[in-house]
Amino acid sequence: MQIIISGLLFGCVYGLIALGLVLIARTTGVVNFAHGEMAMVTAFVGYTFIARAGFPILLAFFIALLFAAVLGALTYIVLLRFVNQADHLAQLVLTLGLFMLLHGIAGLIWGYEPAGFPKVFTGQPWGLGPVFISPNEILILVITLILSLVLFLLFRFTRAGLAMRASAQDLTAARLMGIQVDQIYMLTWCAGGVLGGAAGILAAPYTFLSVSMMLDPLIMAFAAAVLAGFVSLPGTVLGGALIGVFINLVRFYWAPEMAELATFLLIVVVLYVRPQGLFGGPQTVKKV
Repeated sequence: MQIIISGLLFGCVYGLIALGLVLIARTTGVVNFAHGEMAMVTAFVGYTFIARAGFPILLAFFIALLFAAVLGALTYIVLLRFVNQADHLAQLVLTLGLFMLLHGIAGLIWGYEPAGFPKVFTGQPWGLGPVFISPNEILILVITLILSLVLFLLFRFTRAGLAMRASAQDLTAARLMGIQVDQIYMLTWCAGGVLGGAAGILAAPYTFLSVSMMLDPLIMAFAAAVLAGFVSLPGTVLGGALIGVFINLVRFYWAPEMAELATFLLIVVVLYVRPQGLFGGPQTVKKV
């Protein structure tokens, strides 16, 4: 039970990363391979405000999320805006180039030595029968639920969310209806950056802060997105939780070093058995 609960809680981090991936992919059609590096840079920015500027952790957290939103907007304005109509291969190569650029810049600024990241809450874990949960793990769960709820409300009940859904389905019709597609895409990249940045900060106390800290979580997030078929936002969060439990079980009953391999095999099996994902339905083709 402890393995399952711990997997569910850290699966929330995978779910947050996957939410950003799926949101961007669903709205703009771009699979952002630099998503993990954007989250890593955001975590380093938060660490800089905490360790060097002496800011309180919560204040540094919100400043880092603001930076993540700006980074997402700049990524679209400076780079992705010019390849909206390009094929998927060109977009993929561009995000891979951004991955390498952010990785190198972070190494030059902060170095390659791992550093500890402080937890928001410290103290003894709470016991619920045979299960122990730390206050920081509860924080991960709460932030995941809050951000998921905000994203759901944004997507379902706001004009911006309606514009996102319209742009995802038919760009020409969206433009004819007066939707400023570039602004909607920029907002989408901002939201995706915030989701990834929040996940990076929440993961940093457990993975240690380094320029490679988000490589493994990004793989797990891709697995969660595959489970959701890169379509369902609620399914993405649930997929992250399932991946978290799956990884914990593999590490405990098989071997810790086999976690990535098992995750890759899971992705292959899901794509073979159900290409649209466990939570995906009929796919709509976006008209340009």
